[in-house]
Amino acid sequence: MSKIKPSKGAPYARILGVGGYRPTRVVPNEVILEKIDSSDEWIRSRSGISTRHWANDEETVAMMSIEASGKAIADAGIQAEQIGAVVVSTVSHFAQTPAIATEIADKLGTQKAAAFDISAGCAGFGYGLTLAKGMIVEGSAEYVLVIGVERLSDLTDLEDRATAFLFGDGAGAVVVGPATEPAIGPTVWGSEGDKAGTIKQTVPWDAFRIGDVSQLPLDSEGNVKFPAITQEGQAVFRWAVFEMAKVAQQALDAAGISPDDLDVFIPHQANERIIDSMVKTLKLPEHVTVARDVRTTGNTSAASIPLAMERLLATGEAKSGDTALVIGFGAGLVYAATVVTLP
Repeated sequence: MSKIKPSKGAPYARILGVGGYRPTRVVPNEVILEKIDSSDEWIRSRSGISTRHWANDEETVAMMSIEASGKAIADAGIQAEQIGAVVVSTVSHFAQTPAIATEIADKLGTQKAAAFDISAGCAGFGYGLTLAKGMIVEGSAEYVLVIGVERLSDLTDLEDRATAFLFGDGAGAVVVGPATEPAIGPTVWGSEGDKAGTIKQTVPWDAFRIGDVSQLPLDSEGNVKFPAITQEGQAVFRWAVFEMAKVAQQALDAAGISPDDLDVFIPHQANERIIDSMVKTLKLPEHVTVARDVRTTGNTSAASIPLAMERLLATGEAKSGDTALVIGFGAGLVYAATVVTLP
């Protein structure tokens, strides 16, 4: 017989509050067109994007996270010192160590909360939400702060016609806490590492240590380019449309609900054509509100789902207690989908 006492947490977990931060600078497609041969009409037709937000020097990963988190904590009706863990999903915090989550936890005023970063690309929010649910049910934390934050403008090659228009910056956060009934369904998640090359960083960081500039990409003026995100657009599109619709359906099945039971659909805001295709494949009823934050925010990777959730609730397009299907997917290739009750 084991001598270890069993864990004792809450019976269930739920999202209690949500907050977001969008940088003050709004960047229209016309700015993107200064360095690529394209048109506003082409960008809108291919992605649905008309504007995106880019951070200034003061709008750091930490600053945006703290702003979004403060709103989420207030929305949840708790105090920062009640947060037992801080989980940050990001690919644009450029210090390998320490985790940016530790700085955020300290500046928010938590009482030495556990804090760590995860790298799960555009599925990062779903990964973090799943970890938070586990901590609460297991009993290692009563409240968990999950943050998705990106400064993808730092990882954008403005001369790459295929990706220059896609990415934006911002932070979204949720507080996850105890619940007396199920409010976060089972997560359907996974990875397809054999397709990892379809979305990747152009060169690894250690390429700059080699000293041979001829091995590094150069811009139109002959300067060494900073690493950027690149992707095989058509391959990613096909994967997202066909495979992720299956994952979304699996998440509905795992939660024991049908598309008719849904109130809201909040997919990763990668591309409006992908969103439209998923809606069609899932045969979502007309009454389901579909997040289309990508139009004015662009692809903010791990931040996209909480940012879209916050906007839907703020505008009244969705309301507290609604049942929502959320799904994130991206570099890795990784994915995570679940059904949640909105805060």
